[in-house]
Amino acid sequence: MSQLVSLNPEEMEPRDAYRLFLSIVAPRPIAWVSTVSKDGRLNLAPFSFYTGVSSKPLTALISVGARRGNLKDTLRNAQETGEFVINVVNEDLAPAMNLTSGEWPADIDEFAIAHLTPQPSVDVKPPRVAESPISLEAKVSQVVPVEGTSSTLIIGRILRIHLRNDLLRDNGLVDPLLLRPITRLGGDEYGTVGRVFSMPHPSL
Repeated sequence: MSQLVSLNPEEMEPRDAYRLFLSIVAPRPIAWVSTVSKDGRLNLAPFSFYTGVSSKPLTALISVGARRGNLKDTLRNAQETGEFVINVVNEDLAPAMNLTSGEWPADIDEFAIAHLTPQPSVDVKPPRVAESPISLEAKVSQVVPVEGTSSTLIIGRILRIHLRNDLLRDNGLVDPLLLRPITRLGGDEYGTVGRVFSMPHPSL
């Protein structure tokens, strides 16, 4: 029988605790966020601390950490312009997404580095990734520093959804096996959609 290990993260090396935590909170969806600076520079970066938080209105949350004590371009741009786009990463786009995760200077265009096409959005200024199967245009509703950490939450209201029509089932839901989204695991590992099963919601 396996033995239980009990760890206090405050007693661990910060990097070790961080890496362990990321391998536990998994799989995590990836928000591939496109923004534009107030002077028009494009930015594209992936974030795996990401989730939906409300259905009415549709609202999503992204947690953005600091980079060596400095604001990341995504957070700075979202604060300055109040807008961003979440693009979904499927298996085909994984290599391009990985390229955009590098610590590039603010004047570097990640769209160009990854050979991606910036597609004009409808309701916001930041472009979406034309190659992405699904994109969500969003307007910032709150920016919340997380007390005691270097992370900041960007909470955004979804204004428009773009998606390939071949991904939609007759019931109005996206088919995950056709979408083939990738998810973030621990270390350098990612996951793909495996077995998909259904369970009816319990009722009295």
